[in-house]
Amino acid sequence: MFKAKSIPAWEIIEKDVIDEIIFRTDKPRDRLILELMARGGMRIGEVLKLTPADVQDRKLTLRSPKSGKRREHVFIPQKVADRLKAYIRDNNTQPDQRIFPICYEASRTMVKRAGLKVGIRLRPHDLRRHAATYTSRSGVPIEIVSKVILRYANLSTTQIYLGKVPDTEAIRLIENLYS
Repeated sequence: MFKAKSIPAWEIIEKDVIDEIIFRTDKPRDRLILELMARGGMRIGEVLKLTPADVQDRKLTLRSPKSGKRREHVFIPQKVADRLKAYIRDNNTQPDQRIFPICYEASRTMVKRAGLKVGIRLRPHDLRRHAATYTSRSGVPIEIVSKVILRYANLSTTQIYLGKVPDTEAIRLIENLYS
């Protein structure tokens, strides 16, 4: 008998918690990795593959992305872009070298430790999910969240990804809408 696949219920981490995690991260490399995932919606593998040649001000080019396309683009806030360019310059990273030459497991461990500093269990993908949820709750149309932030082909994937809206959030949104 066919049983529909259940959708996991993810814990949505609020913006102030993510900001605190990033603020408490002292090492510039680690802070940038966290910011690229939380502010740009990037996957950890995408962050680790970045080279200086992929950075064009606030636009990052992902070569051979997970989607199978030849390339995709990620847009990041100006402050993050400025810190990224300074990090590349300060570390004298060559155009074809990886900006963050660490392995996947080391980055997962760094993210986990960053979460423990504020008392939560944090995984790299939680930061990508935060980027999508935060932009959606800030009034960005779901089409933009799906196509630009998450870079998904189908809106249905994004809808699953965003999860449930808590009652308090729904009340706040309705109040802001009609006040």
